[in-house]
Amino acid sequence: MQQHRVKAPQFEWSFLLPNYWLVWLSILVLYLISWLPYKVQLVLSKGMGKLLQIFAHKRYQIAKRNLELSFPEYSQRQRDDLLQANLDHAGMAIFETSMGWWWPNWRVAKKAEFENYQLIEEILAKGKGVLAFAIHNMNLEFACRVMGLKNPSVVFYRKHKNKLMEYMQYHGRTRSNKYMIPRKDVMGLLNALDDGEVCFYLPDQDYGRTKCEFAPLFAVPQVATTTGSMLFAGQSNCETVFLVSIRTSTGYKIKALPGLDNFPSGDDQYDVTRMNQMIEQMILLAPEQYLWMHKRFKTRPDPKEPSLYR
Repeated sequence: MQQHRVKAPQFEWSFLLPNYWLVWLSILVLYLISWLPYKVQLVLSKGMGKLLQIFAHKRYQIAKRNLELSFPEYSQRQRDDLLQANLDHAGMAIFETSMGWWWPNWRVAKKAEFENYQLIEEILAKGKGVLAFAIHNMNLEFACRVMGLKNPSVVFYRKHKNKLMEYMQYHGRTRSNKYMIPRKDVMGLLNALDDGEVCFYLPDQDYGRTKCEFAPLFAVPQVATTTGSMLFAGQSNCETVFLVSIRTSTGYKIKALPGLDNFPSGDDQYDVTRMNQMIEQMILLAPEQYLWMHKRFKTRPDPKEPSLYR
């Protein structure tokens, strides 16, 4: 419904003032890089990853800690190699954002690959909405553009704090999404599903203690997991699938996996446990591409319990 859609920000003459000049410079650099050959961007991304290690050191340490918590069975060398590969992908994610915002459709199509997309087509053929559970792989910005070639979708949207970046972000993302709704607009997403839209929902982050259950994720036994997945699946005319985006040697694959049986089951603890098992499965398809820089294990069952992040 129209009232739930995020309104397009308009260009403002204040964007030309000096306080926005550094933002314009960054945008110009990224725009020019986006037109370089893809292989050149891959090479540049490694340097960008090294810069992130220096200038986003806190995020680097969070990723390192998440890998320690998730994969204690790995050797230190294995975790170090995975962390380095993750940095390379983080550097490329910056370029993938500009690719998603500014590449023409023909160039996106050359890098697009789909696996099991018929799972989505079968649901749409029934006249139902598709609730697509995805994860925060770092190529997500470009993956949404790839997905838009098949079916422009509906997503939650969080505004950027910088007004110029908000203008760029909104218009970049609307090249692939049908429309976007405010990130806390529950009814907006339910209405979109009832209207037979393909809607994305990402249940793999720590959204706090409200409306969550604690369930295992990798080697951490109690991880705050949103119950929003069950709310959207249970209160709308939809069926579910899982979607994961993977950068391959030739481009980007959008892989669909079947939804869970009897979901929601009425047992939230059981359902979030199954959800986390699917999230693990999707992450392990390409663990080096996942957003490990998020404090996934921040919320503890006991608020007085020491943080897992040193």
